Amino acid sequence: MGRILAWVVLSLACSGFSAAEETKGQAPPYAVTEEREACANHDPLRRPFFGDTHVHTTYSFDANSQDTRNSPRDAYRLAKGEKVGLQPYDAEGNALRSAQLRRPLDFTAVTDHAEMLGEIRICRDESLPGSDSDFCWTYRLNPINGFGPMAFRNLLLRDRFQFCGEDGEICRDQAMVVWRDIQAAAEEAYDRSAECSFTSFVGYEWTASVGNGLNLHRNVIFRNERVPDLPPSWVETPSAYNLWEHLQRGCVDGVEGCDVLTIPHNSNLSGPGLMFASAKVRTLGDLDMPVDREEASLRQRWEPLVEIMQHKGDSECLLGGETTDEACGFEKVPYNSFAGVGRIATEGSLVLGPSLQPDKRGMVREALKKGLVIQGQVGENPLKYGIVASTDTHLGTPGLTIEDEAKGHGGAGARNAAGLPDDLEFNPGGLAVIWAEENSRDAIFAGMQRREAYGTSGTRPVVRFFGGWDYPAELCEGTGLAAAGYRGGVPMGGDLSKPSEGSGAPHFIVSALQDPGTPQVAGTPLQRVQVVKGWVKDGEAHEKVYDVAGGENGASVDTATCERSGAGARSLCAVWVDPEFDSGESAFYYARVLENPTCRWSQKICVDAKVSCDDPSTITAGLEGCCSQAHVRTVQERAWTSPIWYTP
Repeated sequence: MGRILAWVVLSLACSGFSAAEETKGQAPPYAVTEEREACANHDPLRRPFFGDTHVHTTYSFDANSQDTRNSPRDAYRLAKGEKVGLQPYDAEGNALRSAQLRRPLDFTAVTDHAEMLGEIRICRDESLPGSDSDFCWTYRLNPINGFGPMAFRNLLLRDRFQFCGEDGEICRDQAMVVWRDIQAAAEEAYDRSAECSFTSFVGYEWTASVGNGLNLHRNVIFRNERVPDLPPSWVETPSAYNLWEHLQRGCVDGVEGCDVLTIPHNSNLSGPGLMFASAKVRTLGDLDMPVDREEASLRQRWEPLVEIMQHKGDSECLLGGETTDEACGFEKVPYNSFAGVGRIATEGSLVLGPSLQPDKRGMVREALKKGLVIQGQVGENPLKYGIVASTDTHLGTPGLTIEDEAKGHGGAGARNAAGLPDDLEFNPGGLAVIWAEENSRDAIFAGMQRREAYGTSGTRPVVRFFGGWDYPAELCEGTGLAAAGYRGGVPMGGDLSKPSEGSGAPHFIVSALQDPGTPQVAGTPLQRVQVVKGWVKDGEAHEKVYDVAGGENGASVDTATCERSGAGARSLCAVWVDPEFDSGESAFYYARVLENPTCRWSQKICVDAKVSCDDPSTITAGLEGCCSQAHVRTVQERAWTSPIWYTP
């Protein structure tokens, strides 16, 4: 308890928070769109709220194919700290395993696939029209085998089944029933009292996929309870640009008080970077479609954030060419589209052929650099992304991200109940962190819009990042860091002001506090803080990584026992000045915080099961992956802040 209390005191000091500084009686610096009690705990200097913006439940077609029975209400219960059951189930329908977060989340958005909401409902309920179709009968007998034809029809052909009726009306009507229940679950979970203990968002996933499983998926997050009657899906909107047009008509212009944003995810599975091509792309042949200023501006409005990591891999960066950053090897899936999913488990190979090998163009760092290049050409940056992470759980388990409580997240992964609960290349997912004045929909949504956000690989370090022109070098030594950061510059996600004459290079403040952990499991000390810079010179993009605090500390982990050793820091802070700044070059800067290495989720299970790869008798069913050549045994958890941009 003393350790946690000390961390809290340090956290408050570094945030600059003081009750006396709270501004009472003044309008908040964001639009208020909902009726609710005022939050008793309101901090004008903002606090970090940890959440998950990518959660699937039984309403998603691919979760249902794995017999996921957790509803949106179950997902919110888990997010708030309650225990929920998980598949598999016994003959009476009782869950044979369960999950419970050690620490509740502050906010969550359930984002079931809009595609096939009605089809799944019809095929599962024999009383509904269309449920007596041959397809639905087959689907009820074996949902796993029915998943492929259903996905092919909806996601690749963008068509509906005959049982949906003329123009798909029957399926749309049933989708509206499900959509209303998703809204009701979010409303029930939302704490509108002055305690402001939990925030839920109405949302869904737009599941676009072209070619050989090339991913264009977006999570769609609504600001409040005022939403369209039906979420536009991939079937109705053949490009992200069309999706935004539908959301403009059906939400912003069509429903009073409605607002919404979209978050792309798994750009690592978008082949040659299709996710970061023009938002008007419909096929792989559109990869080189030009982007004009209007589209660039529109994309900034609709897509302020990108999901940099989830259970299907990290999408920050990829080694090769100018990227020599060793930390880019973190949690990579060894393929570049959904066509590679499952092949590692069945073939045991890390090399899947040239067409499926990971592609740098699908990485977020490359997108940020590409955005600067396009800005130089058309005058606007279409890829001006803030950063979050999430789980993409398909078991209704938001926030289940800690390595030693991994239970898999389903979706594309394995369905194992014993042994390793997921395919080796997958991980427990990450968390989205939003800096906001209070835990309410308006405040958190505003934080998303201004990109004052960061992502973590699943742990909970507290990270602040500010940029300005004259921060004093001794700022880390006292209190009031956040107040000085806001007063003298901009936070993560912001744009540096134009420098005054003689300002020199920009100054950046980065502060990181170790995840305190829980009374049962201590958090991991910090190893280093880095600043990643991207810039454009003569029309070409470049990058460089700077160590600004901490560094190599000799920390390690014994993979035979998962015992950690070596030094580490509980907090790291630096005021860093770009030593190679050129005022004529556009640039972005983001901070990355690395923890000491620990055992990966899969190795923890192998150690607990006492697997010895030298003794075949210890390698029981479901644990064969412990001794696979593809098995990565350690992990270095991390956090990534949203960038700060400089424009000449």
